[in-house]
Amino acid sequence: MPSESSTLIALLHGPDQPGLVARVAGWIYQRGGNILHADQHRDMEAGVFFQRVEWVPQEAGASEAAAEFGRFAATLGMHAKVLTTARRARLAVLVSKADHCFHDLVLRWKAGDFAGDIVAVMGNHRDLEAAAIGYGLPFHYVPVTAETKAAAEARQLEILRTVQADLVVLARYMQVLSADFLDRLGRPVINIHHSFLPAFAGGKPYHQAHARGVKLIGATAHYATRDLDEGPIIHQDVVRVTHRHDVPDLVRMGRDLERLVLAQAVRWHLEGRVLAYGNKTVVFD
Repeated sequence: MPSESSTLIALLHGPDQPGLVARVAGWIYQRGGNILHADQHRDMEAGVFFQRVEWVPQEAGASEAAAEFGRFAATLGMHAKVLTTARRARLAVLVSKADHCFHDLVLRWKAGDFAGDIVAVMGNHRDLEAAAIGYGLPFHYVPVTAETKAAAEARQLEILRTVQADLVVLARYMQVLSADFLDRLGRPVINIHHSFLPAFAGGKPYHQAHARGVKLIGATAHYATRDLDEGPIIHQDVVRVTHRHDVPDLVRMGRDLERLVLAQAVRWHLEGRVLAYGNKTVVFD
């Protein structure tokens, strides 16, 4: 039997029907697999069933087992995405000038916290170039202006394809990605927004929050879509504030939240715990 380093993780969703859990477990059992973890959820309003199941296959060929399971899931009317832990995901991190999320991600990666590897850093400013190189990471400088945005995005896509990025993480990257870019990329993009969305979308959310006298500020990690700051939410957290906190206080407190929320979202994604459907997500334990 292969080691647990080559487990398979399946994320399934589709119309709810009797016996789904038993049939999935039975399929794995009949092929000598050993289930390590299973979790499921039912959307009562939509009648949609969701499941995450992780198992050690009997055969060494993880890719063949993954393809076979995908065909089996289709017979149940289920959409399935199957990951193998034998292959580590490749991450590209996009940055601008703010460095707190960037440093946090890199240090967590170096500590072994992520089931993936950072393979490239890309910035529209050079502020973090020396830091990236200091970490031993290649830095790609791609300036972006209103006049050069199309050409810049074409260059970014070229780099992301060259490094074979499976996931793009926006670590306070302060440019809006176009719908055309996201469509052509064809890979998930996780963004950290310094606000408890859907409140205070757009720019300067801490200034907006201070002006409204809020008693909570938050941070939101979500998948980037063609609709700005409206993609499926992966993780959120908040901290209490009072009338005594000014904007710099909110910014400082918010940075701590941004680090934690983004790191957790990236970790869950890499572990195959996030299933996006419509404008929602199911995040499995």
